[in-house]
Amino acid sequence: MLKGAESRAASMPLKTLIVDDEPIARKILREELELIADVEVIGEAADGASALEKIGSEQPDLVLLDLQMPAMSGLDVVRQLKQSKHMPVIVIVTAYDQHALQAFEAGAIDYLLKPVGQERLSQAVERARRATDREAMERIAQLQEVAEPSAGPRTRRIVGKVGEQYFLLSADEIYAFQAEGDLVWIVTGKRKYLATRTLKELELRLRNTSFRRIHRNALVNVDHVRKMSALSSQRWLITMNNDQEYVASKRQARTVRELLTW
Repeated sequence: MLKGAESRAASMPLKTLIVDDEPIARKILREELELIADVEVIGEAADGASALEKIGSEQPDLVLLDLQMPAMSGLDVVRQLKQSKHMPVIVIVTAYDQHALQAFEAGAIDYLLKPVGQERLSQAVERARRATDREAMERIAQLQEVAEPSAGPRTRRIVGKVGEQYFLLSADEIYAFQAEGDLVWIVTGKRKYLATRTLKELELRLRNTSFRRIHRNALVNVDHVRKMSALSSQRWLITMNNDQEYVASKRQARTVRELLTW
């Protein structure tokens, strides 16, 4: 989870962690970072396990993360961040242009190609400094989807907010999304979170999953539906596993009836 939604203030040093299995690569990055104002290198990690430990203990604002590392790759590190309470801004560092572009498109704030130049590094740092906590969390969610093992379907990640804290949720644990005016609530078995996206955006993001629109104000996860009761020929009362109930509108009657075949 993350506290606050403000971008990282320019007056505060940007706490930065360097993650690369090559000592020379780490040395070069450190020397280049030391030439950039308001950047504090708080540590280095030579492998994924050390990176996760330092992210948890040091809580960096920015992680320069090498993709190609033995035992645990950069994307493996990202996937394990779901166990952490702190989500930094991720900038991918790699020697392979194709990998960098894929990671960037997936959700990294920026990417750097080796050998890293001073000007390009400064641009990435500035971009990381401008990133809000919400943006960092949303991009981590996208990266984690890509980092899921290829053996099965990717798990969608959804960002929820409680007060000034942001939480990274697995779509599987979400029962429903319910809109109330301009707000969209994420309903899980334990609590409710405020969504950072509109219901329409969530529906698009969760296409080809077990979520279905049952009303203009609600999306439900079919996997958490306990029972369906017919109120009329075209209206249904849907009861979830947490006992919350939703009435399906006539407009969505066809979609609801399709759920009976699951």
